[in-house]
Amino acid sequence: MINVVKTWEQLEGLQPTVLKMFKNSFLKNRVAHAYLLEGIRGTGKREIALLITKALFCDSPIEGYKPCENCSNCRRINSGNHPDVHIVEPDGASIKVNQIRELQAEFSKKGVESARKIYLLVHADKMSGSAANSLLKFLEEPNSQTVAFLLTEQPQQLLPTILSRCQILSFQPLSPQAMIQHLTENGVNPMKAPLLAQLTNSLDEAYQLNGDDWFAQAQKIVLKLYEVLKKNPLEAMVTLQGDWFSHFKEKEQINRGLDLLLLIIKDLLYIQLDKQEQMVFKAEIERLKPFALQTSGRRLSEQMSAILEAKRKLAANMNPQLMMEELVLNLQEGSSFV
Repeated sequence: MINVVKTWEQLEGLQPTVLKMFKNSFLKNRVAHAYLLEGIRGTGKREIALLITKALFCDSPIEGYKPCENCSNCRRINSGNHPDVHIVEPDGASIKVNQIRELQAEFSKKGVESARKIYLLVHADKMSGSAANSLLKFLEEPNSQTVAFLLTEQPQQLLPTILSRCQILSFQPLSPQAMIQHLTENGVNPMKAPLLAQLTNSLDEAYQLNGDDWFAQAQKIVLKLYEVLKKNPLEAMVTLQGDWFSHFKEKEQINRGLDLLLLIIKDLLYIQLDKQEQMVFKAEIERLKPFALQTSGRRLSEQMSAILEAKRKLAANMNPQLMMEELVLNLQEGSSFV
């Protein structure tokens, strides 16, 4: 993901409820000593934890709660080298007890530049049992100038006693509109952003897909497969054997390919309904128009149902090759569905 520092206003557009809560906490001088930021990957948990960290250390906060981004504290937090801000991430598969103990030892000392100290625990659900118990003791005896941010995608994996000592803030999945705006503001081609926003509501995953050669090739293969479906069954099967199976090998990859195929069908419906602005394969409008004109809306609905059924069978561990061959036959014009 592109490492771009986001302002309060930009992050407020992604998580308005969370930022409103923090604003009120600052203005009422009621910042808690521990926060649990929970939500799916890529919803801004780390960015907002660092934003609030900057607000707590900022020399000249704007309106009393927004970090100025220009003072020494803000700049050093942005660059990751503030001496009183500590980020703990899993060492291998888990956060080890020695990592928490080192953090406790560090926080028992006087702050390097002030009494305030902040720590971010990334993937807090990955703490070992002993690490979780050690952290619990840490949370039970908070220093008034210490603030903890626990970041997790799986809050149910944390000890109930840890959850009870944190203020829990739930991060909502990003809307496609918010995703598109965020992506395009950070350099993603506006023609590509709508497709990414339909495939995931995780910014991290969207940026990863945007720069992924496998994903770029996957789009070409799926478009080619749909085109040959309009021709004879033999050519469609040749494309399936020659292109599809050599590229879509793992179950997750096959599912991604089916998602792309489904979005192509949806785009054809948007063309029929004269709603091209809602298409996600925006660069392929002229290529897809003839197919939309040659196919009925009812037939497109049937094709979408066939793809969704294929996804269900894939999830139920049907043989992927058999599933795809069956799907291609079902997608042929005039074929009956099984």
